[in-house]
Amino acid sequence: MVVDEDNGAEIWALTYNGSVPGPLIIVHEGDMVELTLRNPTSSMMEHNIDFHASTGALGGGGLTHVYPGEECVLRWKATKPGCFTYHCAPGGDMIPYHVTHGMNGAIMVLPRDGLKDKDGNPLRYDRIAYFGEQDYYLPKDENGDYRTYEAAGDDYADSLDVMRGLIPTHSVFNGAVGALTGEGAIKANVGETVLMVHNQANRDSRPHLIGGHGNYVWESSFTDPPLRDMETWFVRGGSAVAAMYTFEQPGVYAYVNHNLIEGVMLGATAHVVVEGQWDNALMEQVVAPQSFET
Repeated sequence: MVVDEDNGAEIWALTYNGSVPGPLIIVHEGDMVELTLRNPTSSMMEHNIDFHASTGALGGGGLTHVYPGEECVLRWKATKPGCFTYHCAPGGDMIPYHVTHGMNGAIMVLPRDGLKDKDGNPLRYDRIAYFGEQDYYLPKDENGDYRTYEAAGDDYADSLDVMRGLIPTHSVFNGAVGALTGEGAIKANVGETVLMVHNQANRDSRPHLIGGHGNYVWESSFTDPPLRDMETWFVRGGSAVAAMYTFEQPGVYAYVNHNLIEGVMLGATAHVVVEGQWDNALMEQVVAPQSFET
C-alpha cells in the first residue's frame, strides 16, 4: 500500500480484514466475543491475535497461531469496560515487524449501562471517529529514496535495521499520509457529539483537537471517572483511548499528534469538517488582516 504519494513511500502492509488499522470492534461488557482468524493460502507468514481487552495468557495469542491456509476460532469474555488495542504477536522480532506493518486495531468494550460522567449522569454521542495511529519504518537506498520490494517479507532484514533506531519514517492516521484529510476527512455538524477512539499499538501519542477539547477523556478504562476539558490527552504505547467532544463552531478542525514533529512532518494529522452556523459569541474576527505603519 502507498504510505505517502509525494515521496514514493510504500509498504507491503500486513492487515486484519485488509485495512490499516484493523476494524474497530465494539462490544458490551459481559459479551462473549467470538473471532474467526483465517490466514489465506497466498500468505507467506504465520499470524495470530493478542487482545489486550481479554483475560488469559498472551491475550489469546497462544491459541490463535495460524499458518497459511489455516483458520481458528477464539472465544473470550469481555469483562473489562474501556478501549483496548489488539495486534499480531507471532513471536520474536516478528512481533514488532507485524505491528509496524499495520497488523493492529482497537476494540471498545462499552459498559452495559452506557458511558457516564463522574456523577453517574449518562453521556451520549452522535457518531464515532476512529483514529488508528501507525508508525512505519521504511528502508531507504543509498540515494535516500524509499526502497520497494517484490513481495511481502522481502523487506524483513532492512526494516529491522530501521526499527532498531526507534525513529519512524512516518507516523500516520489510518494507514497513510492524508488518509483522513481532503475527501477522507471526518464530517460532523455543529451541536453533534463525536466519540473519538485513538489507538497506538507501539508508541506513545498525544492527541490534540485544534480548536476543540476533550470534554470527557477516558485515558484508562470506562470504570474510572473521565477527565474533563482536556487540551491534549495521552495514549500510552499499546493502548487505546476515548475522548468525547461536542462541536460548537463550524470549520475545519485539525486532529493531530501534538508531538508536532510527528503531526506535521511525519503525517499524524486528520481533519474534521464541521458544518453549521458561526457563533460570534465564542469567536469573532474584530479586525481583518491589514497593513500598518511602523
